[in-house]
Amino acid sequence: MATSQQSPANSSPLGRDTLRIDGPRKVTGLAKYSSDFQFPGMLYAVPVGATIANGKLLSLDTAAAEKMPGVRAVLHRGNIGKIFRSTPAPGFDRVTLERRPPFEDDTIRYWGQYIALAVADTFESAKAAADAVRAKYSKETPNVEARLEAENDPDVILAAYGPVERLQSHRGDAATTFDKAEVKVDETYVTPAETHNPIELHSTVALWDGPILKLYDSTQGVVNLRSVLAQMFGLPKENVRVIAKFLGSGFGGKLYPWAHVPLAAAAARQVGKPVKLVVSRKMMFESVGHRARTQQRVRIGATRDGKLVSLQHDYIYHMSMLDAYHEDCGEATPFHYSVPNLRVTFGRARRNIGATADMRGPGAVPGLYATESAMNEMAERLKMDPVQFRILNEPKLDESLNLPFSSRHYVECLTVGAEKFGWSKRNPAVGSMKRDGLTLGWGMAGAAWIAGTFAAEANFELRDDGTVRVACATQDIGTGTYTILAQLASQKTGVPLNKIEVELGDSALPDGPISGGSLATSSVIPAVFKAADQAVASLMISAVTTPGSPFLGHKTDDLALEGGRVFVKAEGPAKGIPFEDLLRKGNARLVTGNGKAEMTAFDPHPKVSKHSFGCHFAEVTWQPETARLRVGRVVSVMDAGHILNPLTGRNQIQGAVVMGIGMALFEETTYDPQNGAPINSSLADYIVTVNADAPPIDVHFLDYPDKEINELGARGIGEIGLAGIAAAITDAVHHATGVRVRELPVTIEDLIA
Repeated sequence: MATSQQSPANSSPLGRDTLRIDGPRKVTGLAKYSSDFQFPGMLYAVPVGATIANGKLLSLDTAAAEKMPGVRAVLHRGNIGKIFRSTPAPGFDRVTLERRPPFEDDTIRYWGQYIALAVADTFESAKAAADAVRAKYSKETPNVEARLEAENDPDVILAAYGPVERLQSHRGDAATTFDKAEVKVDETYVTPAETHNPIELHSTVALWDGPILKLYDSTQGVVNLRSVLAQMFGLPKENVRVIAKFLGSGFGGKLYPWAHVPLAAAAARQVGKPVKLVVSRKMMFESVGHRARTQQRVRIGATRDGKLVSLQHDYIYHMSMLDAYHEDCGEATPFHYSVPNLRVTFGRARRNIGATADMRGPGAVPGLYATESAMNEMAERLKMDPVQFRILNEPKLDESLNLPFSSRHYVECLTVGAEKFGWSKRNPAVGSMKRDGLTLGWGMAGAAWIAGTFAAEANFELRDDGTVRVACATQDIGTGTYTILAQLASQKTGVPLNKIEVELGDSALPDGPISGGSLATSSVIPAVFKAADQAVASLMISAVTTPGSPFLGHKTDDLALEGGRVFVKAEGPAKGIPFEDLLRKGNARLVTGNGKAEMTAFDPHPKVSKHSFGCHFAEVTWQPETARLRVGRVVSVMDAGHILNPLTGRNQIQGAVVMGIGMALFEETTYDPQNGAPINSSLADYIVTVNADAPPIDVHFLDYPDKEINELGARGIGEIGLAGIAAAITDAVHHATGVRVRELPVTIEDLIA
């Protein structure tokens, strides 16, 4: 059973298992996702994708498609109208990973690149018209080579989020000390391209009302999307409204707009009617991002008694021909362990593929697979327990920044995880542990993830019917944001959750953060609390000034709000009155407050190092007679600050672990070397973890508040659960089979070769 530290006497709405307030709407079908919206006269759009990955579009024959019944238009470069390029801005605004607007030129850079768009009365008519479009190309051999070699990039490259130095981190003399080290590991680890596959397909419904563009879109960032589209269509920002009330998950693939979004808007502009565009499952493998393939060389040097003396992490990732997404595999390397000599560098290899993108735990997840695997190999060569090896190399501070950690309890994660898993019973000899005729393998690895906040704003209302409304233009991608904001409002007012209305997913609301980096929850806390404080302050002014109020003659500082009642502090809540009674006495429908919080994440001059930490212990079972490998159980321990809702928190870690099993054993997007197409572009061929593959997952939270993040000490937990789990599983595979797999996913061929 998954657990967390929690007082049974806790009466606060925070820190308690709380059911999702949006759950009933989802299970009854009342929750409307982007593609559920219908409007009078709405048309349907289907993109036409290139059937080469490298070359030029010479001509398009749209005549037959245009004559088909129900077809309203076939749009292409010659008739779609102007779509501008957007320009990036600081603070995660106007971010898009495929900066080139659709149809901007005739150069084809990846299979599936959109070359036309069919618009018709029905989806079936649009699909038939798209299939009828004929294209002629000049074709060149695509480069989708799996082996990566770094290109001759400059020392500083301009990535999607800004400039990045290729010598990412260094201290001491890592090369010389490695050469002289008593014990060495020098291995290369490979992770494949992985494709986001949320059940909800990317979808956009676009409609124009004169100069106003309105979109219902499956986006993880309504505010960012509004900014991008305003630039792409030359509009004032206030003329664009983006709505995303519910998402069927995103895993990072829906953080930023892809080419289908401006295509839908341009089509609606062209035909003068609402247009719906839903990306097909096959297109999801081509044109809406994927996790980059990585190739990482890790060199570790240590003394014979297990002290690290050198760590070198040199990685390469693949990327598209035009775009500049940076897969930051070295994010956690510089601070995770104490080592006096360190160097982290990266290189890039361009390929004829669609743009790479953030995917749950971008950078750190493949990076920690490599470094934690190397740590396990070093522990084996030292004949040390891998848990004790990590504890021995625990840093006193962030050695990359020479700053203290805001909160770090990694050693406790390791010791609690070892105790809960039963690690002391592990026999380190390969293949030595048996149960029910199966060979057991036990492995472990550590985890880390960034912490901080994005900028956020919120609005808070106390109403004369006793309800509360809290609003923010962030979005709930299925992680429980609706519920967290309701809990925050309840914490501030004492109003029960069933009387709290939460409004999210609409760019017309106060600006909110993207649902990325596991930073949304930590970001909205200060904004919501400031807004609540302002609303309560207004209520107190009303309490001491409204004719007939029992608080006339008091100062506002004499009063408090608790349990939904206003009272004199010296007398206690029992003698107070419901806040709605006060509002009605003053003939006020509501009092309101606004709150704003600044961005603290990615501060170039931090005072402390802010991260979350954790570890995973994994058991696999191996049946050599049938070559059957399964993950049998997992124990995960997380140091992720104060956990506001352990129920949804455990769900996040468990879901991440399930995804990590896929990373270790199943997931890989492969590209055809002849034409550059993704080969396994369906959920029948792209294998993900399903219920039958998911073992018992025991999650524990240490629950130490980190007040450097926000006043509740809460950090994000959506992604750290995926960090490290693949390395724990491959370590368990080695313990069971004796085979050390360094290229994911593990295959049966690896184990029986």
